Amino acid sequence: MSVPVVRPLWRDDVLGRRFQSLDLPLSSDDEGPVVATLVRHAGPGGGAAATAVRGPDVPGIRAAEKVVLYLHGWADYFLQAELADHLVASGFHFYALDLRKFGRSLREWQTPGYTADLAVYDEDIAAALAAIGTDIAGRTGRPGDPTVHVLAHSLGGLVAALWADRNPGQLGTLILNAPWLELQGSSLIRNIAMHLVEPLARTDPRRPLLLPSMPGYWDSVSGTAHGEWVVDPAWRPREAFPVRPGWTKAVMAGHAAVARRLDIKSPVLVMLSGRTRIQPEWSEELMDVDAVIDVEETARRALGLGRRAAVFRYPGAIHDIFLSRRAVRREAYDDLVLWLSLYPG
Repeated sequence: MSVPVVRPLWRDDVLGRRFQSLDLPLSSDDEGPVVATLVRHAGPGGGAAATAVRGPDVPGIRAAEKVVLYLHGWADYFLQAELADHLVASGFHFYALDLRKFGRSLREWQTPGYTADLAVYDEDIAAALAAIGTDIAGRTGRPGDPTVHVLAHSLGGLVAALWADRNPGQLGTLILNAPWLELQGSSLIRNIAMHLVEPLARTDPRRPLLLPSMPGYWDSVSGTAHGEWVVDPAWRPREAFPVRPGWTKAVMAGHAAVARRLDIKSPVLVMLSGRTRIQPEWSEELMDVDAVIDVEETARRALGLGRRAAVFRYPGAIHDIFLSRRAVRREAYDDLVLWLSLYPG
């Protein structure tokens, strides 16, 4: 008696017919059931039955199935459809992961974006990689492990760097788009902040901290303000998610691990704006700077991620390089494809 094959239930995604999404069930936590959500680009033809594409040929190297997996930042989700289109047109399979309690994965009973340990996302990434392997095999008819390149933004960059350090050999390369590798300012400020946060993290870890509103970066992104992108107000609110002590302690522990230096075996590319300007109120200057992280401190931290780390700078970029003005992001697209082609896995 044959056993029926249970196929994953991909559904139409909010980004339109070129994309589908898949719930990845995870272990429940103290708030209840938990999922992550994998998004895939259907390929050049669009739709669920689109033909898979192969990676670009590199002289002397056989073309292989090559995958880019995108991780979003804080109070964020995958919305960079243009980036996905560009990578697919360049010959890559594209997937994105909305981590637990973010974006497509956020449920009404959950504390948005909350975790007390960044290592919890290892389960999300493992589930995504397993689903990608199954999907690639189903779409191409060639079983095996594809070469996966992780492209991660901001908080996702910190998560991905720590994950890559703990999981050598699982990546082709790691590309970090304005990763949040250190608290704004310096390690001294982080150490002071940790002493202030630790007591609250022990006694009331989910209590929102009273911090000043900093909506300038959101204003530079959203098409309802000064940007050009459609942003879901629940998944990426203008005031971001409330910052909580337990989460803050987890993030600063990640920063401390980066400060001690990591040993990521895969090549690492860090993409950063030319300069930083952090301010609460809007000004036109915020269309040309990183308004979230300290790019100089991040550049210094980047060189401690592994022995093969490179830093590319983009004058005129905002915090998300791929949501910057067209000329900036086009340059970044070209650099990204070249980088991926140089390291085929």
